[in-house]
Amino acid sequence: MEDDVNRALLEAEPELSAPGPGAGAGPEAEAEAGARVVPQLAICDPAHLAHRLLALVFMCFLGFGSYFCYDNPAALQIQIQNDMHLSTAQFMLLYSWYSWPNVILCFFGGFLIDRVFGIRWGSIIFSFIICIGQVVFALGAILNAFWLMQLGRFIFGIGGESLAVAQNTYAVSWFKGKELNLVFGLQLSMARIGSTVNLNVMGWLYHRIATLIGSPGHTTLGVTLMIGGVTCVFSLLCGLILAFMDWRAEKILHKEEGKTGEVIKIRDMKDFSLSLWIIFLICVWYYVAIFPFIGLGKLFFIEKYKLSPRTASAINSIVYVISAPMSPAFGFLVDKTGRNILWVLFAVVATLASHAMLAFTFWNPWIAMCLLGVSYSLLACALWPMVAFIIPEHQLGTAYGFMQSIQNLGLAIMAIVAGEILDHWGYLYLEIFFIACVSVSLLSVVLLYLVDCSRGGTLNCSVKQRADLSKSTHAE
Repeated sequence: MEDDVNRALLEAEPELSAPGPGAGAGPEAEAEAGARVVPQLAICDPAHLAHRLLALVFMCFLGFGSYFCYDNPAALQIQIQNDMHLSTAQFMLLYSWYSWPNVILCFFGGFLIDRVFGIRWGSIIFSFIICIGQVVFALGAILNAFWLMQLGRFIFGIGGESLAVAQNTYAVSWFKGKELNLVFGLQLSMARIGSTVNLNVMGWLYHRIATLIGSPGHTTLGVTLMIGGVTCVFSLLCGLILAFMDWRAEKILHKEEGKTGEVIKIRDMKDFSLSLWIIFLICVWYYVAIFPFIGLGKLFFIEKYKLSPRTASAINSIVYVISAPMSPAFGFLVDKTGRNILWVLFAVVATLASHAMLAFTFWNPWIAMCLLGVSYSLLACALWPMVAFIIPEHQLGTAYGFMQSIQNLGLAIMAIVAGEILDHWGYLYLEIFFIACVSVSLLSVVLLYLVDCSRGGTLNCSVKQRADLSKSTHAE
């Protein structure tokens, strides 16, 4: 591909590579022609793999700040509750306010990128919104104003999910037909690395700043959050560089600006099948037992297992650590074997076992959390692709938008519910609540299997069976 583009450029401008006698009108013209003849370095040539790999580096770091700062509350739960004098229910509002704007923006994020801002300005604007949200969040702590911290998380949420859409659009624009699945896997891995670094670094940073200031308190908390916001500024710089690279590639290669491919039509929801609605149920009831638990996990491990804050942070982050390398591996496994419902069933059962161990045993928590990390990675690889198997391509944008919307709605509500349960009844009842949520998800998986079997078993067939079915459908 790169050689073909280079050859086309040379054929389009033969005078640059082989000037005829007398072509130079003077020393300045000869110098200009000589400068234009010099071949471009591979890393500067948009048609070359090296240049695309450089762009991939900036794509991966584009979302690093967002994922790093998303779980700032989880990394600093003890400090936030103590310094701001909050109950657990109030603390969980910091996660709830992040999710509320994304109940709506899941439908319109792609539209804003495609029709209003464009991918370049969209990624820059959403990165800037994230920076503003984190600054407001930190200022709320410095000024001891919890309402301002909530506003900061709301602003942060406006940019967070939409920036992820922009990041994926860049990946498709630069790597469509060229290692795209690997690129998505690398982006996901970098996101998990950002979350892992946050969970293991922010507590240590807080104590270092407390030592410098002289005592802990809301000012120390605010300064810590402000320093954490440097990662968002770094991601904004990556967005600016990536926008310039994309603009330059468009000029040189005459390619179109990337589009999300998301066509949202609310009226398409009336055509959603029963299987798709069940997939939505599995999604929302599963994820409400993952993210709120991680948000509260650090203090849980400290209180139940009498661990140090540093060890508790390491255990709480193991889900993301495992997800980073395992998500691409599980994606490859599911692609090669099919049987998506079977893999989802295995993941949900493993998650149920993990929460049961944490609730009713005092076994080493590393065991349960490693199992949770494996099951979380496997479910994502097996569940989300099933939507594409039962929905026409022109309705995929609506289906995925609605799936993300109800996921954020569930997270917004259940974060508050989890906080109230913890305040009034403690961690045992909170774990029982999470077990109940996963159990509903498990029953939904069984129901999906029965419905799928009654309609031909397309979701749980092997890759070969799915290919044969696709051929017969096209023939008809």
